[in-house]
Amino acid sequence: MTPPLPPDLRPSLLRARANLDAFMADAPSVEALHHACQVLALALRQGNKVLVCGNGGSNADAGHFAEELTARFRADRPALAAVACTDAGHITCAANDFGFDRVFSRWVEALGKPGDALVVLSTSGNSANILLALEAAHARGLRTVALLGRGGGRAAGLAHAQIVAPGDTADRVQEIHHLVLHVWVEGIEKALGLA
Repeated sequence: MTPPLPPDLRPSLLRARANLDAFMADAPSVEALHHACQVLALALRQGNKVLVCGNGGSNADAGHFAEELTARFRADRPALAAVACTDAGHITCAANDFGFDRVFSRWVEALGKPGDALVVLSTSGNSANILLALEAAHARGLRTVALLGRGGGRAAGLAHAQIVAPGDTADRVQEIHHLVLHVWVEGIEKALGLA
């Protein structure tokens, strides 16, 4: 028999569950989840790649999403082209030479091609480097997907597809983001006939 959780930890789990319930009950969010998955699957079906970027914990999620595509998710299948902007050399060089606001836009300028897709993750939607990455992606003909939080911030409405996760704190928003990324991998595999 599993011992009950200490009373001081249970509210955190209940808040996480409430956020997921709110997300699932919001029809526009569920539709956006589906639309974003279609955008990503189309890029990959056409032989293009998915670029992914975010700051802090969102940077770790960007790397995780990319490796789920390039390596494997639940079962073996062909590798899918994805690159996360997690390279410390690029980030520190670009920050030193151009300022931290341009670390992701420089990377999009270097790697982004028409038909590629860019996924940005931001719990606030206000990070200047995310906004400039979206701008660079649009200038180069990339389709864009944004995973945002707290109302979407300044990034709201700037991507071709966006999801604004519920949650009052970054950790609660990231929990939804992480789940969405896994659902996208599953959806991409199904859309490409790989699952």
